[in-house]
Formats: sequence, structure tokens, C-alpha cells
Amino acid sequence: MAFKNMADIAHIIDGKAFALSLRETITDQVPRFVEAAGRKPGLAVVLVGDDPASQVYVGSKGKATIAAGMNSFEHRLAADTSQHTLIELIKRLNNDDAVDGILVQLPLPKTLNEQEIIAHIDPDKDVDGLHIINAGRLVSGQKAMVPCTPLGCQILLKDYLGDLSGLNAVVLGRSILVGKPMAQLLLNENCTVTMAHSRTKDLATVVRSADIVVAAVGRPQMIKGDWLKEGAVVIDVGINRLAPTDSAPKGKLVGDVDTDGAMPHVKAITPVPGGVGPMTIACLLRNTLVAAHRRNNMDDPIL
Repeated sequence: MAFKNMADIAHIIDGKAFALSLRETITDQVPRFVEAAGRKPGLAVVLVGDDPASQVYVGSKGKATIAAGMNSFEHRLAADTSQHTLIELIKRLNNDDAVDGILVQLPLPKTLNEQEIIAHIDPDKDVDGLHIINAGRLVSGQKAMVPCTPLGCQILLKDYLGDLSGLNAVVLGRSILVGKPMAQLLLNENCTVTMAHSRTKDLATVVRSADIVVAAVGRPQMIKGDWLKEGAVVIDVGINRLAPTDSAPKGKLVGDVDTDGAMPHVKAITPVPGGVGPMTIACLLRNTLVAAHRRNNMDDPIL
């Protein structure tokens, strides 16, 4: 797309660079914890089944954990693992003092009850922030483990905008993993928050009211450029793969926002890929280090 001049081009919020900086800060903080606690922080990741994408994610998380100076404990279970067997593993991890964070890679095989599995994780070790107790802590303003993706979005917004008080925010999507905790985080930052979804009437008008737009609907390029308020800041959580073409044989990755259409209108936007995605793993490491400090009655690390 051709732009009239450089002033028409939105600032690109480089999540990849920010995540690298955050991971470096975490890595610098780990030795201080080791000196005080006499051990490394530990993250246990549980993978059930052989889903290729999940295997890649688990491998990436393990490498990142070790690179940050923490212990990584991987548990890979067969797809036919029973509910009882998985719960017994989680109970052992709950009682293992070397483990500060527990993450069960989702989605689980359909034979398993995800909600029941998550409910058995110690809330203080729930680094994915999905336990109902952590959801309640977040809503009530207490210290909580916050899901990694919305936490990453919040960090990027505060880094770019500073004080978010009084800004109008629209969150598109209402999942427990992104949309609902994202809305609560923005409320806690004194934003005026509207949650929108597939049944919202006149969605374009709702989006056009927002100073901040967080898109997490899982529909490729659903949010058009002319839906966006002039000068809005857009956080695009979506990762969608389009059909293969000659120029992109594997299918181009795009977000939930039509980035080219948005660029002349918005003040800043996260790219896809390279925006929110890298922040998710960085925030997983952050949550693990925070959990380790809290479990050892230490003040939260400065991150």
C-alpha cells in the first residue's frame, strides 16, 4: 500500500525487541534469587499428546527457561493418558519445592476435562493464570498470576503510552485466556473498557470509539482500517494463516486487523508476526520468577 508521506505511517510496536529486553532483565534477576533461595526457579511444562504446534511451543518454552538460568522440567505424556494420571502428576508437581510454575499445554485431548485439570494446579504455581482463584484475585485487585498474553499486551501498552488512565479501550474477544483478563487489566489501569464480540451490534462504530483496541477474535483481518479512530493504538493478538499462494507457499501469517488498512489511521500497531507473540514466552518466564519470589516470601522482582 502506498502512503502519502512518512507521517501517515504508524509506529510499529516491536514486541520481539521488547520481549528480548524483558528476557535479558529476567536473566539478570535470576542469580539474585538463586543467592537468596539457594536454588534456581523451576518451571514444569506438561504436554499430553503429539500435536505438532504444541510440541513446538513446549520446546521453545523449555529452551527459553534454560536460557534464562532457570530449571525446566518437561513431562510428555501419551495422548491416551487418563484424567486420573494427569491429575496425579499435577499433585506431585504441586508438592515439589523445586517447581515454582506449572503449565499444562493447551489444548488437551478431547478425552480430558481441561477445567478440572486446571482446577488441580496450585494457584500460586499457576503461571498460565487460568485457575479460577487467580481470575478472582485479578478481578478483586489482589496479587494474581495473570495469563501471559494479556500481560504482554498490557506491558507493551504501558511502555508506549505510559499512563492509561481515562482512555477508552475496546477488547474484541471474550476468551478466558485473553479477552476477559485483558479487559480486567485495562480496568485496573483506569481505562473505560468495552468488551466486543461476534454478536456486538454495529461493531465498526464500537471499535471507532476506542483510543486502545486489543483484537483477539481469531478471524483474519476482520478489523478494517476505517473502523479505527484516528490516533488509536492497536494491539493485534491474532495469528491466522491464510491460504497458500505463489508468493507465500505456506500461507501468509496475518493478524485480526487489516494492518495495511490501519496504518494511515492509527498512532501505533503491533505487527503479526513479531508483535504480541514473543511477549507471551517472555511473560511466562516473568510469571515463573514472580511465583518463585512469592513462594519464598520475597518481594516481587523489579522487571
